[in-house]
Amino acid sequence: MLVLAVVALEVPLIISIRDRVDAEVKSQAVSQAELIAVTLEDELRTREGLEEVTRSAAEQVRGRVIVVGNLPYSVGKPILAALVEAGPQIDEMALMLQKEVAERVAAAPGSKTYGALSVLTQASAAVRLSFTVPPGAFSPPPRVESAVIHLTPHREPPVAIADSSRFGVVVRAAFSQRRKSLANALAAGLAIPADRARRMAQEAGIDPGRRAESLSLAEFARLAAGPDGAAEA
Repeated sequence: MLVLAVVALEVPLIISIRDRVDAEVKSQAVSQAELIAVTLEDELRTREGLEEVTRSAAEQVRGRVIVVGNLPYSVGKPILAALVEAGPQIDEMALMLQKEVAERVAAAPGSKTYGALSVLTQASAAVRLSFTVPPGAFSPPPRVESAVIHLTPHREPPVAIADSSRFGVVVRAAFSQRRKSLANALAAGLAIPADRARRMAQEAGIDPGRRAESLSLAEFARLAAGPDGAAEA
């Protein structure tokens, strides 16, 4: 059973997240916060359900809204996406994920783990990989390592994205075939002719021979904003 904690703080509070939280620290945290624990049943595993939870919490509480959760490996990415889409309704998030997924979320351009998940998350929130959690911290221990990421939703977008849906389509298409050039990946992902995909990159001021993992957030925003990107999304 997954429990998502939405904490409303009247004053900033920072605590370490561990499998076994020190009783005194836990007591101090609870005394300084309004804690709304929401059990995520099947109906709340949808984006609409999660958005409703965060919206309701934001309306009810008086202070900052902080989401803390240990996300199950099987549904961690869609839950993360739903929370990120809630945007400014949440002030901060501390989420535990499978280490491999956490590294992808926090990856920088140029790294092997940088991908669509990195770009789409970082377009909406500042992300920091806080620390890793070994299997031995759990009982029974899982077969993989976990990691905690800290996310702060942007109050002002780091880059201008006119259409978030279009942006998502273009980003996913660019990473649809990682080993190919940007132009070839876009052609395959968007089902458009290769020359049109090359023109799409050139109009955004990007070399169509580059690979998607080398593009910055700003470059992806330009790529999606171009006339060809708009037409295909």
